[in-house]
Parts: sequence; structure tokens; C-alpha cells
Amino acid sequence: MISVSNLAIQFGKRVLYKDVNMKFTNGNIYGVIGANGAGKSTLLKAISGELEPTKGSVELGPGERLSVLSQDHFQYDDCTVLNTVLMGHTVLWDIMQQRDALYAKADFSDEDGIKVAELEEKFAEMGGYNAESDAAALLSGLGIKEDKHYALMGELSGKEKVRIMLAKALFGEPDNLLLDEPTNDLDLDTVQWLESYLSDFEHTVLVVSHDRHFLDAVCTHTVDIDFGKVTMFAGNYSFWYESSQLALRQAQNQKAKAEEKKRELEEFIRRFSANVAKSKQTTSRKKMLEKLNVEEIRPSTRKYPGIIFQMEREPGNQILEVKGLRATTDDGTVLFNDVNFTVEKGDKIVFLSRDPRAMTAFFEIINGNRKAQGGDYKWGVTITTAYLPLDNTRFFESDLNLVDWLSQFGEGNEVYFKSFLGRMLFSGEEVMKKVNVLSGGEKMRCMIARMQLKNANCLVLDTPTNHLDLESIQAFNNNLKLFKGNILFSSHDHEFIETVANRIIELTPNGIIDKMMEYDEYIASDHIKELKTRMYGD
Repeated sequence: MISVSNLAIQFGKRVLYKDVNMKFTNGNIYGVIGANGAGKSTLLKAISGELEPTKGSVELGPGERLSVLSQDHFQYDDCTVLNTVLMGHTVLWDIMQQRDALYAKADFSDEDGIKVAELEEKFAEMGGYNAESDAAALLSGLGIKEDKHYALMGELSGKEKVRIMLAKALFGEPDNLLLDEPTNDLDLDTVQWLESYLSDFEHTVLVVSHDRHFLDAVCTHTVDIDFGKVTMFAGNYSFWYESSQLALRQAQNQKAKAEEKKRELEEFIRRFSANVAKSKQTTSRKKMLEKLNVEEIRPSTRKYPGIIFQMEREPGNQILEVKGLRATTDDGTVLFNDVNFTVEKGDKIVFLSRDPRAMTAFFEIINGNRKAQGGDYKWGVTITTAYLPLDNTRFFESDLNLVDWLSQFGEGNEVYFKSFLGRMLFSGEEVMKKVNVLSGGEKMRCMIARMQLKNANCLVLDTPTNHLDLESIQAFNNNLKLFKGNILFSSHDHEFIETVANRIIELTPNGIIDKMMEYDEYIASDHIKELKTRMYGD
């Protein structure tokens, strides 16, 4: 349990929030949401003790342990992978160090023997004799194979370190767990593993994430940071979002009677509760349903960008034909081979691969930015494309302001381009900012504005939710569901894939898996799992 009392955080004259009073209790997972800069990570740092609050206090339950997902991926470079995970349980690790030091003494005394016996007793009580096997199981679940468990952290890639730091945070089932963006750099299979793990976790968890499916799968409550206030709601992200949108529509409809509004809200809660009751979460998680109430449902003050893709012309019957396409890396690693398929009208295709470089290589090839090592592709004569690349660095290597930058990609006057920037939440003097000082999220919103200028009938999107906040992701997702043209995309966002894609193509070194089915069905199918094993040569 975590108790927060009269918490306030202020930087100079800027007050993030004040008078925060709430309890986070065992058996619940709290999703912390808010616009970029609202103070989500700051709240977790204040709770962990990394940041001294301006006012107030944070207390844990008596004798409870707190674990935090570390963002410093270089701190343990001189340690082995397994030891790094074991360090996550600081008390157990300290006992292990004391015990090993005593056993290593050349002049081991009777007093040392008594001390070792005491340490061994504590070690056993804390499950120390199973510690290494438990740590190894966590690592394996997160995709770190056994042959790397005794390697030094400094020898591993950044993405492998992300998984190990997550295993370190989870190790020993801490009483309280703080996770800041735990799904960053995890593949979809590993995110699914983490969802399953946390759904059975009976302690207290606070998590910051931009992954809506992850928040929906694990969270019992939503902690919303908005306009200087921190407010807790029962329910997951979808409940918060859909209920706030419903309340906003009701607030705008002044003619509706109070009784009608209440009936509509109660019906919404009934439908939501029925969906959650079918989930895989433990029985204790379903207690959240008892706490949902009409009074909690209020309009959100959050701003959502106006992402609207429109087609200038209807696509013809020939969209894209790919024949025998092959791509390798500079060192000869095969990313994909013998790729053959035809895009049909109305296809919204998600491209998957165990190697994310495969999707980027494919998109770069079909957009003419990279040469394939074999094969060919052909776009239909009626097709116009708008491409959102994974790496947009080259687009922002100038000191142009936003209006002048956007004007490079279309025709119109200053007011015209400002309207597109305004849709993407750039207003007033912001449109005169230099593009080379923009944040990652601001650059992505500029790239989306650039795409909207094209009025294309085929969108090509390489991991489009990167750097975007939840509001932008939600707006992006909503429009793509309605888009009448074709979409070719990759994503690590489960919800994005499930709600947009009607076809799945997985690129492998030995061909493709091409299925017309929903993503949830694809990942659950035993037939697909067997097919993947053959295609990847496992």
C-alpha cells in the first residue's frame, strides 16, 4: 500500500499539482495518464523518493518493499545479467553479499558461524534458495535466453537491457511496484507476457504507459493528471476515455433531461462492466466493477489533435503488386525473402516481423528510398501515397519555422498552412518555432500534418505511435478506422493493430504469412504459431 498525503510539486513558479491525497492499495494496478509535461513520471519519482516533493509525504505499508523500473541502462554494465536481476530485491541481495563474504574469510570464527546461521535462516525465509531459478524464469519470460544470463550487462544491446531492467523491477514480487513506460522497446509477444504477469500480480502497481491495450489489460484504476489536479477513477483507460467523451457529448447537448443523461451513463457502465467481467483478470481485479458510478463520469479537459486523412481521388482496382522481394542487411542477414502479395481495395494491412528492421526496410523499398536485393513492386496508376517513416531526422535539419517548413510540402497561403498546424495543436506563436528545436512528439505531429496535405489514397505508416501521447494516438487511431483508402503499417500498439488492420502479413527470412483475420485471432491461433516456427526456421 502507498499513502500520499498533501503532496505538492512545484518547479519555480510552475505548480504541477498540489493537495494530492490518495491511497494505492494491494491487488490494484493504477494507470497514470496525462498530457506530455503534466507530471506523470514526476509523480512516480516523488513516490519512489528520487524526487523531494515541495510539500507533503509518501508512506508505504509497514515492512513493505518498493521496486522501481530503472531508466539507467548503463548503471550495471560491469555486472552479470543474473546478478543485476537479483539486485532488484535489495534486502535479499544484501544478505547474499554478507553471507558470501563470511564464507570467503580465511579465519572463519565461531562468531562468524553464528552470524552465517542467522543469515541462512533469513535467506531461506525470503526464498533465497530459489532466487536464481526465479530470476532466470523472469529473464526467459522476457525473451533473454539462458546463454546470456551470465554475460555482462555491458555486452548486451539496449533492447536487451530494457528487458533485464524490467526483470530486476519484478524480481521477488515487491509489495509496491512503479513502472514508467515498461513496454518501450518490447516486442508484442513480450508485452503480452507482461500483461499476463501483472494480471496475476496481487500487490500495488503504478504504471505510466502510452500503450492503451496494455493499460486496459492490466489496470483497475486510472489516475488522471490534468490542469493541476490528480484525480483517481475506478476503471481502466478505455472506461475513462469513453466515459469522458460521453460526458462531453452530454454537456454539449443542453436539451437532454437529467434523467435521460443518468440512464445513458448507467447503460454505459452496464455495458462496460459486462465486457470487463469476461476478461482474464483475477477475481480480485473484478472488484473494480463494484466501484464504477455515474458521479465519477465527467468531461475531460484534454485536447485531441484533429487528425483527418482525406482522399483526393478514389483508388482504382490495382493498388500494389509485390513480386519476389528480398532485403538483407549490410552484414548479409536476411530480413525477408520471396515476398509475394497483391494489395486489394480496402486492405488495411499490418506488417509484422520478429526483426523490426524488416518492416522499415520493406516500407523504404516500396517508397523508393532503398534498393531491394531482389524482386520488384508496382503501384497502381491511380494510387497516391503518404509515407510516415520511422526516422524523420532528415526532415528537420533546418532552421525554418513551422509554417515555412510545412509550406515545402504543399501549395497555399500562410493561413492555409496554419490551419493544418492548428489541427495538430500548434497555435499562436508556436507556429513560428524553429523545427530543429522541436521535441520528438512535436516532430511527429508535424509529419502527420505533412501527410494530411497530400490527400493520398494509400497511407504507409512505420510505427506511427512513436513519440505520440495518448491523446494523439487515440485521435490517429480513430481516423484510421474511418479512412476509406488503403493503409500499410507496422506498430507495437496492440489496440492500434486490432482496431485498424483487416489483414496481417508477417515478413520472415523464408517468405511471408498472409492472413485475412483479426490480430487477436492471429496471435492466439495454434496453427499460426506452428506456421511461424516453420517460417523462421526455429
